[in-house]
Amino acid sequence: MAVNFPVPVPANLKPVPGIELGFAEAGIRKANRKDLLVMTLAPTATVAGVFTLNRFCAAPVQVCKAHLEGMRISNAPIRALVINTGNANAGTGEAGLANANASCAALADLLGCGASQILPFSTGVILEPLPVDRIKAGLPKAIANLKADNWYHAAEAIMTTDTLPKAASRTVEINGKTITLTGISKGAGMIKPNMATMLGFVAMDAKVAQPVLDHLVKVAADKSFNCITIDGDTSTNDSFILMATGASDVDVNDMDSPEYAALSEAVIALSQELAQLIIRDGEGATKFMTITVEEGASVEECRKIAYSIGHSPLVKTAFFASDPNLGRILAAIGYAGIDDLDVSKLNLYLDDVWVARNGGRHPDYQEADGQRVMKQSEITIRVKLARGDASATIWTCDLSHDYVSINADYRS
Repeated sequence: MAVNFPVPVPANLKPVPGIELGFAEAGIRKANRKDLLVMTLAPTATVAGVFTLNRFCAAPVQVCKAHLEGMRISNAPIRALVINTGNANAGTGEAGLANANASCAALADLLGCGASQILPFSTGVILEPLPVDRIKAGLPKAIANLKADNWYHAAEAIMTTDTLPKAASRTVEINGKTITLTGISKGAGMIKPNMATMLGFVAMDAKVAQPVLDHLVKVAADKSFNCITIDGDTSTNDSFILMATGASDVDVNDMDSPEYAALSEAVIALSQELAQLIIRDGEGATKFMTITVEEGASVEECRKIAYSIGHSPLVKTAFFASDPNLGRILAAIGYAGIDDLDVSKLNLYLDDVWVARNGGRHPDYQEADGQRVMKQSEITIRVKLARGDASATIWTCDLSHDYVSINADYRS
């Protein structure tokens, strides 16, 4: 059950000039479901990405990284993306790499470009061979329905255990011109910072120089997809791709320019919206939780503490039960790895309720107040360290019975 999830309205998802999307039902794992997506890009497009830090990264991640690096050397633009769900093509060795490359070659033949100009993405079950023949058979169908306004169907085509498609749009005015941004994401479990079982794709029609886009994709990921956690597992396939089609006459080629400032603000906001949709649709989630750590000595230590709270199964199950067993939060802070943390200065809040003051229970705190907050579907946990001016925020959800059931039955 998604938590206060704003279901996307297809008509509100704005086409981005310079990109078209087509989907197919290829039967990769299950029949009668959208499971194959093709995105084609104008030859003027620039593309940048960040990927999972899991050392067991999937074959398509390895191919994507190689093709993006080759693009920088050859200046041959990325012309299309091919995405399948139902099979992760991870833990598949040399055969998996061959299949990922074969998918690129098949799409390149149909589009009349080089195989190295295609980026492949996969999501689904790990350690199973990719049914590349089904992908090849489905590609002509996907190409046949390429449209600029297929964003909603595109979001459906990349879902796995997601219960709802994740998509959003926005516009930004730069130098009197309107830039359109639209993106999709997927993910509901195996989600942890430093990318997770998630795919994210954001497109815009600005002209963005490659070095600027390479910088922006890292900044946007760091402030969005790297700030979410559901279960603490970092997956093998995670990818976030930023595409600038160059279809508009707005140039962004300097990171110190007002144009970059305006565009980056819009990209970060859209990326955060897509990342938070993943948490709202977390497997079995009933609570959406914002964890903010303030007054830290560094952003890194604030994040360490926030992640420690957000990963704790004891904290997450307490929130599922609306049980104000808030000592679990203090314990998670204590084992976060900040060796010189002075807990006697620490303060803890649940929304407007001051729970712990100077490392101990606030004398005015009543358990009924804590329970009142914990019964809400959206909750903010705020920790003040009294160590400096740094802060960090992450987003997470509770851990319910349904999470166990969904993952126990995932391969069924």
